[in-house]
Amino acid sequence: MPATKDRTAPSRAAARPFVLWREVLTAYAAPALMAGTAGVVTGQADLTVAAVTSIAGTSAVVAFLVGAWLRHGGRPRRWTLALPRLVLTVLLVVATAGVAAGLGWFVAAWLPAHTTLPAAPWLRRLRVDLPVSAVLATTIVTLRWRGTVAKPRP
Repeated sequence: MPATKDRTAPSRAAARPFVLWREVLTAYAAPALMAGTAGVVTGQADLTVAAVTSIAGTSAVVAFLVGAWLRHGGRPRRWTLALPRLVLTVLLVVATAGVAAGLGWFVAAWLPAHTTLPAAPWLRRLRVDLPVSAVLATTIVTLRWRGTVAKPRP
C-alpha cells in the first residue's frame, strides 16, 4: 500500500506568518550589526556611524514601506500574487532602488547648498548607502512575504 500525502498538515503560508514589525526589526538589526562590525574591524568610524544611521535606518524604513504595501491591509493585490516571485522582486527592487538613489543624490546636493551643513563625507555616503540598503531590504521582505502567502487559484 503506497503512502499518501497528508493533506491535513498546515499549509506553508500558515506555518510562517508575515509579521511586519519583526521584518522591520530584522531589517534594522542585520545591516547595523554587519556594517557596524565591518566598521569596527577596519577602523572606519564613518562606516560604524553610518551602520546604525543611514544604512540600517534606510533598511528599516524600506522594509516597513514595502511590507505594508505588500500586505495592503491584510488583502494582497491580485497581481502581486500572480506574478512569479522573481519578477515581483525585481520590479519592486528597481522601483525602491530608483527612489532611494534619487533621494540620496538630492539630499547630498541639496542640504549643503540650502542649509548651513557643510558638504560632509557622510552626505556623500548617502548616494551609495540609501540605494544599497533599499535593494537589500526590498529583496528580503518581498521574498519572505511571498513565501508566506498562498497563490490565488485560477
